[in-house]
Amino acid sequence: MKPATLVTLNMRELDRLKMIQAVVDMGLKPGRAAERLSLTVRQVERLVARYRQSGAAGLASRKRDTPGNRKLDEGLALRALTIIRERYADFGPTLACEKLRECHGLVLSKETVRHLMTDGGLWVPRKQRPPRIYQPRARRACFGELVQIDGCQHAWFEDRAPVCTLLVYVDDATSRLMVLHFTATESTFSYYEATRAYLERHGKPVAFYSHRASVFHVRNRASTAGKGVTQFGRAMYELNIDTFCANSSPAKGRVERAHLTLQDRLVKELRLRGISTVAEANAYAPAFMAAYNARFAKPPRSPFDAHRPLRDDEDLDAILTWRVQRKVSDSLTVLNDRVIWLLDDTPATRRLIGRYIDVWEYPDGRLEIRADGGAALPCVPYDKLAEIDQGAVIGHKRLGHALQVAQALQAQRDSRRASGSPSRTNRGMPVRAKDRQPGTKKPQEIMQEDLNAAVTDTRWQPASQGRKRQTAAPATLAQPGKPAARQGKLRRADARP
Repeated sequence: MKPATLVTLNMRELDRLKMIQAVVDMGLKPGRAAERLSLTVRQVERLVARYRQSGAAGLASRKRDTPGNRKLDEGLALRALTIIRERYADFGPTLACEKLRECHGLVLSKETVRHLMTDGGLWVPRKQRPPRIYQPRARRACFGELVQIDGCQHAWFEDRAPVCTLLVYVDDATSRLMVLHFTATESTFSYYEATRAYLERHGKPVAFYSHRASVFHVRNRASTAGKGVTQFGRAMYELNIDTFCANSSPAKGRVERAHLTLQDRLVKELRLRGISTVAEANAYAPAFMAAYNARFAKPPRSPFDAHRPLRDDEDLDAILTWRVQRKVSDSLTVLNDRVIWLLDDTPATRRLIGRYIDVWEYPDGRLEIRADGGAALPCVPYDKLAEIDQGAVIGHKRLGHALQVAQALQAQRDSRRASGSPSRTNRGMPVRAKDRQPGTKKPQEIMQEDLNAAVTDTRWQPASQGRKRQTAAPATLAQPGKPAARQGKLRRADARP
């Protein structure tokens, strides 16, 4: 009888042991055992032979208690850890891994270096670090010294109207609501409207404190011609108002907590008064702010009012605009947001050929072209994305078919404005879609085949002496494979009654 020994098996090896014992002691067929263990018959036979020779210990993995094939050499690990301890003790694992490869020729993965530094006490994993403590920031001392601004998208009208956004301006020193402005979305023009109401009512604060949205913060400096400032930031700079962006939502907790209160109280007040439109809500906002401030506002530590009045030379109409620079072409045209502006042919405008001039767009939709900060230049717009009215198609007898063809092509055209154009939701325009609609093409992608298909699918219906006749246009109209805009005049065999 073999002496009793202690054998360590995992669950999978224990299941194999029971099945192999059934084969040896109970006569279970090796094929059935192979099916239950998901092994081959030959592998089961080898396990049976190993069990008869060594017992349960023969089924234990032979890799146990042996070094792995991929184990890091102890000498290499000690050398790397010594170099890191002497030269790169304050480096992170990624940077230390790069320096070991560049300066010492030690090629190790960054996770290997991370484990070495953790075992050596040179690096603490993030999960093992104590949590950061964010202590509350004391309020500013003066009224108007810092104003926190933010937008909150919420069902303010519940099911009576679509979801909209409320722009909230909160004074940091007193927690007073300074401005409540309902709008469709957070956009530069919407913040212009709210800021204008603030400036006309209270004056200029010292600084605005906002989140890192694209209205206030530039993520891609190339999008602002390297200036690193947004349109809102440029306007506040001209008004001598500082702008700061918070790194987290708790940093601007005054306005964040105001959102929670407004989502409770303001929603119910709008419901009780039957308000369901943005215009009515903006008209009611001053009365609600007065009641809110009387109940929740705090007295400032200092009685000094930090607001400054607007100077006479600070024109809000000119400052609160969207400004971009566009180049004047040789034909005295300026392209902005897929709209071509035709400048008047004068000696003054001819001197602007090849130069960059400013295009100003106002929140109300007006657009002006200015050169060197002077007066607006006279110009005429030509919209490349203009659409034909259905009434025009019906009203023209001879041009009806041509207008129908143009409408068919417009249905295939991607009619989105340029991606860098401002959001115009403050004027009721829809939000620009990120992706174009399926089945649409850019204007330069519409080829002659699309034009031919539109002409073929559209039937010309002339009216003569109370009877109508349909005539199909020929299918072959021009050379295929060329853009439709570069082809000549469209030929059509008009059947005369």
